[in-house]
Amino acid sequence: MITFDQSRISESVSIPNLNDWLNQVGESEGFSVGEISIILGSDEWLLEYNKQYLDHDYYTDIITFDYVESNVISGDLLISFDRVVDNSLTLNVSRETELCRVVVHGFLHLCGYGDKTVSEKELMRKKEDYYLNLL
Repeated sequence: MITFDQSRISESVSIPNLNDWLNQVGESEGFSVGEISIILGSDEWLLEYNKQYLDHDYYTDIITFDYVESNVISGDLLISFDRVVDNSLTLNVSRETELCRVVVHGFLHLCGYGDKTVSEKELMRKKEDYYLNLL
C-alpha cells in the first residue's frame, strides 16, 4: 500500500497513477511493493530529520528510510516540497515532474541503488529517466 501525505504543505499536488507506476517500477526491479509512505513537508521540517537521523545540517530534497525485507519494498520517503519547487525552477521542469523524479529516486534507494559515487549517480539518473518515461 502506498500512502501520499501532503498535509504538511499548503499546496495540493498529485502524481497520476502513483500506485500503478511504483508497482511497475518495483516489479521491473524484481520487488513487490509493501508499505510505502510518501510524506511532503517544508525545508525546515526535513532539515530536522536530516539533523536528527543523519547528523547532516543542510537542506536536502529527500530522506529515505528503508524497511525492505527480502524482496518486499517498504519505507518512508520524506520529501521537501520547497526543494522540489526550487529544483523544478532550476531544471526548467514542472513541479510534478520534479516530484516524480524525487519519488522514484527514493524508491530506487529502496531497491538498493546508491548515489554516492559518480558511477552510482549516473546509473541512478538513467534509472530515474527510464521510469519517468513510463508515466
